[in-house]
Amino acid sequence: MLTQIAIGTLIILVTILVAAAGFWLAETAITRANPWLVRRPHAPKLVVVLISAVLTVLGVMTVSVWLWALAFLWLGVFPALEPAAYFSLVVFTTLGFGDILLPVDWRILGGMAAANGLLNIGLYTALLVEALRRVRSEQVRGVVDER
Repeated sequence: MLTQIAIGTLIILVTILVAAAGFWLAETAITRANPWLVRRPHAPKLVVVLISAVLTVLGVMTVSVWLWALAFLWLGVFPALEPAAYFSLVVFTTLGFGDILLPVDWRILGGMAAANGLLNIGLYTALLVEALRRVRSEQVRGVVDER
């Protein structure tokens, strides 16, 4: 049990670092693009921000799922990459079909993967909202400054 908790904690920490790197890249991109983003027309630029943020979130989530899948494969929990990746995706997104189950010796690790996914999805939602809020508030502030 302690081994599972230690391994799960390590993977969670790595996925947090991956998410932090993705958020940092998104923040840097928004900051660099700010002069362009605040100029009119605003609506198409909000669409660009939304698409970019969604792609960032999908990229970070994909890396996190693959980290879990590779860990399951490395630990010998699954015999091949496909079931490890499938299980990781289903658990990380908290879908939980239950058609593939972990062996009893590894089920705590499955719960940790689900908790990691649940928390990360909350973080990803915050990234999407914050990216749009930041750009939109700066656009509105720019309109007020023009008057």
